[in-house]
Amino acid sequence: MYRFLLSRQWVILTLVGLALIPAMIRLGFWQLHRHEHRVAQNQLIADSLAAPAVPVGRLTAPGRAVAHDDMWRTVTAKGRYDTGHEVVVRQRTAADDQTIGYYVLTPLVMDNGRAVLVNRGWIPAGNDLTRFPKVPAAPSGEVTVTGRLKADETTGGSGIKDKKGLPARQVMLINSEQQAKSLSEPVLGGYIELTTSSPKGTGQPEVVPEPDHSGIGPHMAYAIQWWLFSAGVPVGWVVLVRRELRDRAAARAAEPAPEPVAAGT
Repeated sequence: MYRFLLSRQWVILTLVGLALIPAMIRLGFWQLHRHEHRVAQNQLIADSLAAPAVPVGRLTAPGRAVAHDDMWRTVTAKGRYDTGHEVVVRQRTAADDQTIGYYVLTPLVMDNGRAVLVNRGWIPAGNDLTRFPKVPAAPSGEVTVTGRLKADETTGGSGIKDKKGLPARQVMLINSEQQAKSLSEPVLGGYIELTTSSPKGTGQPEVVPEPDHSGIGPHMAYAIQWWLFSAGVPVGWVVLVRRELRDRAAARAAEPAPEPVAAGT
């Protein structure tokens, strides 16, 4: 009755189904882990933004990577902007997540002789991408900046390719080690994403908005979807087997009955 299951077609179908089940289960757990990571990241951002501001020197130092738990912490720094070593970061979007432009990255030389990179915000790209854009002048004299502490960007972490041969004073990544090569002062690891400045200055770049830490994305729904798919494979296999049995039974019933053999022939 079930000998058809040993046919080449059914053996291949069964093996494919057996391979799909663990693959789909693993994909479901992968999406679950992405969901858990997103939830943990949201909590980290919320806790960091709610924490009181601290001097940036407490959380980072020259040649020291920003700790994961210190990401997004509100920090302060006091010093003077070194606009002579100011650069712009290419291919960054405005607050609308659509308009492409630059981030303005300016070193702030602090009173202790150390420098920290400050992302002063976003400006439009303009028409000529081969030239240094018109950048709003940074506040002169001593300034106090407040912002979110961020880790250095890398190609592996951000997915942004670090292109070579760019126009002068244009970069792809915000990376303190790269910028330290052109500065005479030791540079703190990571950078500050500016939120407020005193004095503020006039016509400043558009401040980078606070990161979204409310949405959890579709990962949990995708995980459940993959697990339902994995459960559907054996169900589908059983349905196909039962259909095959019905078709074979109907085919046998439709076969004409053999004619009786006459006696004496």
